[in-house]
Amino acid sequence: MYVHEAISKDFSSLLAKKIKNLKIGDGNEENVEIGPLIDNQAVEKASKHVEDAKSKGAEVVTGGNKLKDGKFKNGYFFEPTLLMNATEEMKISYEETFGPVAPIFSFKTEEEVIKKANSSQYGLASYMYTKDGSRMFRVSEALEYGIVGVNDPLPTVAQAPFGGVKESGLGREGGRQGIEDFLEEKFVSIQIED
Repeated sequence: MYVHEAISKDFSSLLAKKIKNLKIGDGNEENVEIGPLIDNQAVEKASKHVEDAKSKGAEVVTGGNKLKDGKFKNGYFFEPTLLMNATEEMKISYEETFGPVAPIFSFKTEEEVIKKANSSQYGLASYMYTKDGSRMFRVSEALEYGIVGVNDPLPTVAQAPFGGVKESGLGREGGRQGIEDFLEEKFVSIQIED
């Protein structure tokens, strides 16, 4: 997450409170919001990303550990984690974690954050939150992602194309665009003379 430096501390404090209240457990249980990861390798990867970030100056605001006691003893659970002071040198900035770890990168200017966001080799989805109408269009256009959610945390519907750019995919599924790969196009040119 890229958060403007003027609000990054307040934002992280509010987000940490929300994260601490998430219910962790078996995804089949009612009200569980965070389930297990796919396997032990996924847990180890999340743990290594957090440790790498800490060793390079990140602060763990909440979480950061494998859950292994009590009901978590036989599962692949990792605490929902929030990191502050993330930088581009940390693995979490350029490798996909696929775990409940959210790093906060601070920025000063719109141009800076666009450049940072576009420096990723991945480009599936990006999200931005703003009240500024012109910024919505300007930044959406500049972001190199297949999906941009503006003030929308779930920018997907069946009738819309779903897919990324760069190392996050080629082509689309869903919507009119999703069926195009299954169709054959034919160009017919007819010249009629008088």
